[in-house]
Formats: sequence, structure tokens, C-alpha cells
Amino acid sequence: MYYVNVEQIAVRLQAIDEITKALQELSRQWQGSLLQGLAQERALHLAVETVTDVGSYIIDGFIMRDASSYEDIIDITGEEGVFPADMQPTLMKLVKLRKPLVQQYFEWQRAELHPLTTELASLLPAFKEAVEQYLKREL
Repeated sequence: MYYVNVEQIAVRLQAIDEITKALQELSRQWQGSLLQGLAQERALHLAVETVTDVGSYIIDGFIMRDASSYEDIIDITGEEGVFPADMQPTLMKLVKLRKPLVQQYFEWQRAELHPLTTELASLLPAFKEAVEQYLKREL
């Protein structure tokens, strides 16, 4: 029997609505200010953490193979059909941002609108829906 922590998954999925709203607003109003740059960094970082946290809970709950990296979380959940295959390349680009955002933040180009800021505004809600459908199907 599996123990899938659906409560914690749901809490993290709820964060997607606010993250999406922030990404949309940043995309629409981008002027490259310092404040916008810092807000973009945080929104992208929250997107990374949300996607990987959800993936980790699913991997642990359904006793899938152990993930050895953030990229592995995307590979495993993608292979298991948690989200559609066409989402995987963008999700992989997202998790690869973690190191620059967390460890190389001093090199981040704050004045530039990152391409994922616009792309994630539509992908994250679809990811949320895919995860919810997966859980309904598997539980």
C-alpha cells in the first residue's frame, strides 16, 4: 500500500496560482528594474522548488526509483506519466535554473526578462492540472 502525502502535494500545488500570477504580471509589465529582476528571480526559484517538491512527494509516495538530482526528479516523474511528455523539456530547463538562482545569483542578469518567465505562466497551471489528474487516476 502506498502512502502519498496528498495534503503536502496540494499545499505546494496551491502555490502555483500565485507564482503564475507573478510571472504573468512580470511578463506584461517588464521594464528591467532591480525590483522586477529580484521578483523574477524569486518567482522562478519558487517554481523550481514547487515542481521538485511535488515530484519528490510523488516519487516517495508511489515508491518510484530514487532521484539523484533535480533533473532526475523530472525524468522519473515524466517516465511515470505524471505530466505529458511535451512538458518535460521546459520543466528540465526550469530545474536547471536552480543552481544559477541559488548558487550563482551574483551572475544573474536581473535587467533581462528570462524566457521561462513568460513560458511558465501557461505551463505551471497545466502541470498542476496534470499532477491532480495523475493522483486521481493512481489513487
